[in-house]
Amino acid sequence: MLTELTIAAAHDGLRRREFSAAELVGAHVDAIGRLNGRLNAFITVTSEQALAAAKRADDLLAGNEAPVLTGIPLGIKDLFCTNGVRTTAASRMLENFVPPYESTVTANLLRDGAVFVGKTNLDEFAMGSANITSAFGKVENPWKREGDPQAALVPGGSSGGSAAAVAAGLAMGATGTDTGGSIRQPAAYCGIVGLKPTYGRCSRWGTIAFASSLDQAGPMARTVEDCAIMLQSMAGFDPKDSTSVDHPLDDYRAACSSSLKGMRVGIPREYRVEGMPAEIEASWQKGIEWLRDAGCEIVDVSLPHTKYGLATYYIVAPAECSSNLARYDGVRFGRRVEAPTLDEMYEKTRREGFGTEVRRRIMIGTYVLSAGYYDAYYLKAQKVRSLIRRDFTEAFEKVDVLLTPTAPSPAFAQGETTDDPVQMYLNDVFTVPASMAGMPAMSLPVGLSERRLPLGLQLIGRPFDEKSVLAAGHALERAAGFTHRPTIRAEGV
Repeated sequence: MLTELTIAAAHDGLRRREFSAAELVGAHVDAIGRLNGRLNAFITVTSEQALAAAKRADDLLAGNEAPVLTGIPLGIKDLFCTNGVRTTAASRMLENFVPPYESTVTANLLRDGAVFVGKTNLDEFAMGSANITSAFGKVENPWKREGDPQAALVPGGSSGGSAAAVAAGLAMGATGTDTGGSIRQPAAYCGIVGLKPTYGRCSRWGTIAFASSLDQAGPMARTVEDCAIMLQSMAGFDPKDSTSVDHPLDDYRAACSSSLKGMRVGIPREYRVEGMPAEIEASWQKGIEWLRDAGCEIVDVSLPHTKYGLATYYIVAPAECSSNLARYDGVRFGRRVEAPTLDEMYEKTRREGFGTEVRRRIMIGTYVLSAGYYDAYYLKAQKVRSLIRRDFTEAFEKVDVLLTPTAPSPAFAQGETTDDPVQMYLNDVFTVPASMAGMPAMSLPVGLSERRLPLGLQLIGRPFDEKSVLAAGHALERAAGFTHRPTIRAEGV
């Protein structure tokens, strides 16, 4: 069952000649053909290019000097520009945009031999928490609730297409982007691992911007080790990106096997929010016990400004999105709707090109940046953001990593809360603070809810200390023994 393999296992199997890259990629292309019509995880499928790349990978593998990801089929979130392949940001505004260049992150993956099987669906311009705002249709989570097999569940957002593709066996791994939790929350909902690196660890060059001071690319895969392998390729300094940080890379795969003896794990008291479901609290407590058994010291810590994280995020992120999306005006590239005057052309282009959620956030952002409100909202939000970061800095003087829940609930059905934007924003309550502070953070599955849906825990680390996050995550993964697979998958239903 080639679509059930991990990246690490496929790497070894390819080199032992147990199967070819053509067979491995072909199995995933076939799975996409069978299931994508239902899951809608991919906006653009690149089957022919993938199969041709797989043949080239087999030639490399025959020479015994193939890069680490040679022949590994990956999905690419449709926010990363890919040379000669349509890149839409899940928006009508960029419906027919074909970039003449490659993003740095995807170029790094290609350099290391990865095979791209398609561009994964997302919330439009990465704005959403359920992957229901895409102009190309909703994504369905491959998991089903016990006792409710007809309900289509959300995969989380904005990287919901990437999460669903990996969980269902349509790709062995996928790229995601995380602005306020858009890698970690869908990873939790779909029962996979998702890692948001430190802000500046992975280049943003060639990635369509949402909020420039928050956006960060990261890997999504079935295991912590697979995320480590992908991160090793994706990360690195990029002089083309002014926010890229020239900081040495660690051996991330080796970090997974590091001893946790003496590691101090912080438990932030502010993450025990009122009304948290008992099953979320229980999974968190299990995680604490597993890390204690692995040799960690458990330390209670406080992040007092956490309660302001979500409100601050929904000022800063829309403000930056308002500025970034001003370029989509119908003049230079993307959709253009003709009109008698320039002003009318702007209005019609943006009205037809942007969906409801994107327009809402542009309007919020424009408001908080406007004269008379800049100081009251945006400037104050930036000051609170500094306090949130200071909380983390002070906590990491006492501990090495933090352990929290990833999301306040398991995946919910499409339509249950998705018509209330405020309730949708609350899905990111546990993930936003780490994004505001630029810290590395990872979600991994540790168990199932009462209705047999995956539950995730989040590990947060010091800046550029992804290795500690991976080490703790690998230990949690071993202790949890999470091997459950969703109802809808390439091998099976």
